[in-house]
Amino acid sequence: MTGDADRGTPKMFSEGKILGDNRRQDPSVIIILGPTGSGKTGVSIKIAKKIGGEIISADSRAIYKAMDIGTAKPTKAEMDGVPHFGLDLVEPGERFTVADWKKYAEEKIKDIKARGKVPIIVGGTGLYIDALVYDYHFKGPTGKKIGDFEQKTCSDRQKIKGDYLLIGIKWEPDQLRQRLKARIDEMFCPELYDETTYLVNRYGWNNQAMKSNIYEYVYKYLNGEISLEKAKERCFYEDWHLAKRQLTWFKRNKEIKWLELVKIYPFVLKYTQNEQRK
Repeated sequence: MTGDADRGTPKMFSEGKILGDNRRQDPSVIIILGPTGSGKTGVSIKIAKKIGGEIISADSRAIYKAMDIGTAKPTKAEMDGVPHFGLDLVEPGERFTVADWKKYAEEKIKDIKARGKVPIIVGGTGLYIDALVYDYHFKGPTGKKIGDFEQKTCSDRQKIKGDYLLIGIKWEPDQLRQRLKARIDEMFCPELYDETTYLVNRYGWNNQAMKSNIYEYVYKYLNGEISLEKAKERCFYEDWHLAKRQLTWFKRNKEIKWLELVKIYPFVLKYTQNEQRK
């Protein structure tokens, strides 16, 4: 892309510490969402580097320590100096609810804005994102499965409570399936095998965190219970079913602007320039 969007970062987003009277004091929170494997990590880091953003993960699997390759967390090299929050918050199996994440995210948003940076929420956990943008309030534990520990006391999806820009990454089903298969092929490496062995030895299988990731199939492959191809196939179907559930959830939210991956970066740059002019 050429033109004004490439000529420099808007000062409001790169500096933003002291804004003039004609500028907004409270820049929008950008939310980049989509199904697993859709390319959220790469495009969000590229945007953050351009506009002075800092990233808050909205991924219910990335909260767990030591689960790195199997949950597709960005590496330090991939982060490329962009601060990331919401990763490695608890031990696998440790209780961390939607209410906990909402409180954490709100605190980080406030801190990021106070330092003149732009908060960028990135992830595919729809309940996390809804809890934030619709300002859900929670009661105590209900005893239901992980991800449903709190019961909402407000109506679902009435009106967004704040200044959020929600962007969804759009792929054709066949394209997304190919991306998922390619990612799984890349994941299966000696480092993942070591990670799996460590996690099994330390945490065992008696917690939901271990059962909801790909480690079960990797471990079965390592123990000779299934072939490498069968392990990859099962991991693919787990990811594909997850992606379909995520898309079903997100499609109920009419506030999301769906764009092809290649269009998101220029769209956000144009958006930030328009914000600067307000």
